[in-house]
Amino acid sequence: MHSSPPSAGTGAWVGLAVLALPTLLVSMDMTILYLATPALSAELRPTGSELLWISDIYGFLVAGALVSMGNIGDQIGRRKLLLVGALCFGLASVLAAFSSSPAMLIGARALLGVAGATLLPSTLALIREMFQSPRQRGFAIGVWTTCFTLGGVLGPLVGGFLLEHFWWGSVFLLGVPVMLALLVLGPIFLPEFRQPPGHRLDLLSAAQSTIAVLATIVAVKLAAEHGLKPTTAAWLALGAFGGALFLRRQRCIPQPMMDFSLFRSAAFTAALAANTIALFAWVGASLLVAQYLQLVLGLSPMTAGLWTIPPAVACVAGCLGAPALAQRVPSARIVSVSLTLAVVGLAILATLSVPLGLSAIVLGMMVLGIGVSTIVTLGTDLVLAAAPAANAGAASAISETGVELGGSLGVAVLGSIGVAAYRGAIVVPSGIGPADQSAARDTLAGALEVAALLPAGPGSELRISAQGAFKHGFELATGSGSVVLLGTAIVFAWIALRRPAPSSRVPE
Repeated sequence: MHSSPPSAGTGAWVGLAVLALPTLLVSMDMTILYLATPALSAELRPTGSELLWISDIYGFLVAGALVSMGNIGDQIGRRKLLLVGALCFGLASVLAAFSSSPAMLIGARALLGVAGATLLPSTLALIREMFQSPRQRGFAIGVWTTCFTLGGVLGPLVGGFLLEHFWWGSVFLLGVPVMLALLVLGPIFLPEFRQPPGHRLDLLSAAQSTIAVLATIVAVKLAAEHGLKPTTAAWLALGAFGGALFLRRQRCIPQPMMDFSLFRSAAFTAALAANTIALFAWVGASLLVAQYLQLVLGLSPMTAGLWTIPPAVACVAGCLGAPALAQRVPSARIVSVSLTLAVVGLAILATLSVPLGLSAIVLGMMVLGIGVSTIVTLGTDLVLAAAPAANAGAASAISETGVELGGSLGVAVLGSIGVAAYRGAIVVPSGIGPADQSAARDTLAGALEVAALLPAGPGSELRISAQGAFKHGFELATGSGSVVLLGTAIVFAWIALRRPAPSSRVPE
């Protein structure tokens, strides 16, 4: 007979509200630049490749450092790491806001990524400790997932509002008051948890895991943008080498950084993969949609941001409804149906966005959002329920690595597909100088800026060609994403529905 786990008190729920602050902000920073892309491009004049690095280096560094930071939190204390990360995140936000060149902004975004990696596993690990009751923990994780997903959705909305009144760098300064609030409220309302004495951080394992993740991400990004070249192969080999060393070391040391026994469950691994691919589709599509709304449909940043509200509502419904639905229907079935919904959402974007315009884009993002948010909520709960409490930080890092890795690869792969298709389809009128030709071929924002300076005839020709090329890239990228999601849905159904994942619920 099982004894009932203790229920969380008022202090835990107040602490959850405090943890919502960094969760919302870290996620928001993944997408808040999307609507700022045209203004940023006009002022800093980045190349197409630099623009993609500005967008995705943040997520790359978050994904690359999550496992290490999760283990550091287990060692030094999860609240302590959270507060140190909040201070670093605030300082890096100021640096990003006042960047004067593409290289400086890329560097500042990289620092933000490392700081963000200290925040996410700490928030989830603290939730794991603060809510022992599976029912309460499921609801708390639903709130956490709502904040994480909603942050990505609200990023363009908040960015659009700020861009209506301030310069593009203002989108970063939002992080400063939020992190100050966390530094004040965290010590008051959040408990401290760490592993018992005797456990020590393995710095070599941390370095190996970081190298493996980052090098693999760079290889995938380069392959999507430039094809299979020697440089791509070199990065891929470095990632494989780092991963092999990491796996070998984990088998030899008495206290491994990552509990690989979790992956012995095929259903657990399938759920983690579903999380990763779901965020791959969501974040990649969000980047493309933000540009489509402004540069193709001609909406202002604020208006484009307002049209993200319906997808935001759909995400909240998925996040908060998933735990309640999982009490009645097996989680594997819910995730399988949600993957199918996500496929439908991307398919709507790929096939109907050009002929139907705004209505198809909003509908597609709503369907995609409710599917993705449901998947991430249930997958995260499964990861935390499967891990022992002492390793909650490391387990949280596994889950968040998959989520951030998926989002980063969505920007890198789908964004690169869109850029490559755009460059292949655009036709630049003759008589334009080499510098303007290069700017027009690099990005749609650059092409529209050049078109505005040309006489009416050539300017209109360039604008129509550039927008048509972007539409082609948009369809190709979202169509590719729907194919990847469809494959994931089929594999997940074959694995998880045949061998259901163990329930995270216990008798209460």
